[in-house]
Amino acid sequence: MDEKDLKIIEILISNARTPKTHIAKALNVTETAVRKRIQKLENLGVIMGYRAVINYKAVNLVCSLTGVDVEPEKLWMVVKALKEMDEVKSMWLTTGDHTLMLEIVVKNVEELSKIHERIEKLEGVKRVCPSIVLDVLK
Repeated sequence: MDEKDLKIIEILISNARTPKTHIAKALNVTETAVRKRIQKLENLGVIMGYRAVINYKAVNLVCSLTGVDVEPEKLWMVVKALKEMDEVKSMWLTTGDHTLMLEIVVKNVEELSKIHERIEKLEGVKRVCPSIVLDVLK
């Protein structure tokens, strides 16, 4: 990975819908070169996907940023189970207060409660610490 790849990543983090022609202009390369670099970054697992930033409140959805504490020897088993849950939109392995941080999006608080209960029942999960998102600010 070189400086041009890092610049592409920086641009896509800022706005994943930036036209490839604009990225090419910023890098002083062809659009084809940008497409090939992006494809390479996707194939390497550097770029894992593209998502919209949603104002959940505006569309009547409930989002929770949920910390999950896991027994170390059960971590990858729990991760696998969480990846299979459609409600879990993003997941990060972290240091600090929690082993995992999850972004969970559901239709209402009752659904959120049910998904948290499902997570609590996973073998190896020690604690689930939800924080409901009140508003998206950036």
